[in-house]
Amino acid sequence: MEYIVSARKYRPTSFDSVVGQESLTTTLKNAVKEKRLAHAYLFCGPRGVGKTTCARIFAKAINCEHPSDDGEACGECESCKAFAEQRSYNIFELDAASNNSVENIKSLMEQTRIPPQVGKYKVFIIDEVHMLSSQAFNAFLKTLEEPPSHVVFILATTEKHKILPTIISRCQIYDFERMTVPVIVDHLKNVAHQEGISYEEEALAVIAEKADGGMRDALSIFDQTASFSQGDITYKKVIEDLNVLDSENYFNIIDLALENRVSEIMVLLNNIINKGFDAGLLVEGLERHVRNVLMAKDKLTIPLLETSASVAAKYEEQARKCPVGFLYKALRIMNRCDVNYKQSGNKRLLVEITLIEVAQITQDDDAPAAGHRPARLKSLFKRLTDNDRSKPAAQVAGTGKTAPHRHSEPVGAGSLAHNHTTSDNASRHGSNAETAPTPPPSQARLSSLSIKSLGMSFGNLMESEKRKPTFYKEPEIENKDEDNAFSQEDLALQWRAMCNRMPPTMQHMAVRLKNLTPVITTFPAIELLVESNIFLSEVQGIAPRIRATLAKHLHNGRVSFKVRLARQQELKPRKSKREILDHLRNTNPAIKKFCDAMRMDIR
Repeated sequence: MEYIVSARKYRPTSFDSVVGQESLTTTLKNAVKEKRLAHAYLFCGPRGVGKTTCARIFAKAINCEHPSDDGEACGECESCKAFAEQRSYNIFELDAASNNSVENIKSLMEQTRIPPQVGKYKVFIIDEVHMLSSQAFNAFLKTLEEPPSHVVFILATTEKHKILPTIISRCQIYDFERMTVPVIVDHLKNVAHQEGISYEEEALAVIAEKADGGMRDALSIFDQTASFSQGDITYKKVIEDLNVLDSENYFNIIDLALENRVSEIMVLLNNIINKGFDAGLLVEGLERHVRNVLMAKDKLTIPLLETSASVAAKYEEQARKCPVGFLYKALRIMNRCDVNYKQSGNKRLLVEITLIEVAQITQDDDAPAAGHRPARLKSLFKRLTDNDRSKPAAQVAGTGKTAPHRHSEPVGAGSLAHNHTTSDNASRHGSNAETAPTPPPSQARLSSLSIKSLGMSFGNLMESEKRKPTFYKEPEIENKDEDNAFSQEDLALQWRAMCNRMPPTMQHMAVRLKNLTPVITTFPAIELLVESNIFLSEVQGIAPRIRATLAKHLHNGRVSFKVRLARQQELKPRKSKREILDHLRNTNPAIKKFCDAMRMDIR
């Protein structure tokens, strides 16, 4: 017996057997029952949701000689038998993907003139109609507007936005919905029962999620996994066959992140990569997982979980352990990783940093990450800088001057140095020292550790930053939201304008930059080649300012600017003005004629 794949074997043959499109099929049945038929229909929706199938059922129903009371075809009359045996002359199917020319449409239009021999209507089903050329659409337009009374057009497409508005306005539009996971799982259960295949519900849920809303895809994957598992579809066999990462990994990562166990997360990531899974797919899956956990936090959003009941229960259990703030921050961190993944040079390191950041969301500032030393020092440095900032406020009594700083005081002197300084000040300042509050021991130890004694302090760095010229300060991109396209000509124009605006103190650099031409490598990345290491270091010093200027005037906040040393084969000899003029005269007769007539030359 010939084997038939499930997508064909279980293809619906009546409106009642169509899955997941109840509202549309009810409308079509009522149209057949009340004999209120339009001359043109447009069926839109994603792949594998029943557009062509419903078109065929509808075509059979409107030609049925004895339709039922609810609008279904009888299946007994000559028209229905001819349709079932694929010998009907009243139903024509055209694949517009391979027949998209004007000649194909004209040939189709000629067939509309001949009335049906059996039945009432000639039905023309045009699949993937958005693939027709604009000339074919125009040739089709007149017939579609005023077709013969015995003709019905059914157009099917996955991309409605590509169809001309003049075509859409002449059709009744039916938007087919994506299949939900529960609907697909229920249908797969029925198919499994009829085929005598045992299954686990979680396994069918994985198949439904992999199908991404398409019933045809779900049935194809079902056949594949049934062959792999030899009629016993289990969760482990499905994820092995489809190369899907086990969802338990996502649950484990979030549980470990809540406990700040970074080392174990790194080991788990390494095991996942060693099994052949891409780190980027892990981040995408973890994003979806955290989103589902967030949806499981509220009973109102639990129906948004497109998964089986058992897996939904796991999400609810983990949602009770996860704070909402943790989930929000984790989503932001992973979304940033997802955006930067393709551009990253070290993708694994990017994913590792992302998972470490997620694991540190609930970690206290001074608490060390599990298995990692040293502890985070953010709060320590904050107290050091606060202490150092408050120190100049203590004025020397009677003089109004700041107490001098002793650079010779050793950092490790500890409380001894502090006690000596305190008693010394008390003897000099009398009552002022007595009324000053005694700092707690921890604060006393910090006060002895002056940050100015650590060499270059944060204050020194800030002062040195202030002393830098303005063009060395890294500016912020003010138009990050702008994303306008620009050409090489636009870039060259704004580059010359930028060089002309540079201050007089940078005139020498402006002249040299004007002689160079930046290029767009991969939009919107800009690259500049220089000939010497000295000039390379000079340009790199103002590269952030150049990037900000170009981003502003090119109206694109995603612009990146890179300057590098040109390789030997990239260096081209610079032409003189005489050589440029000679080239123009030789390549353009009009310029040569003009120069000869005006007796123009370069001396």
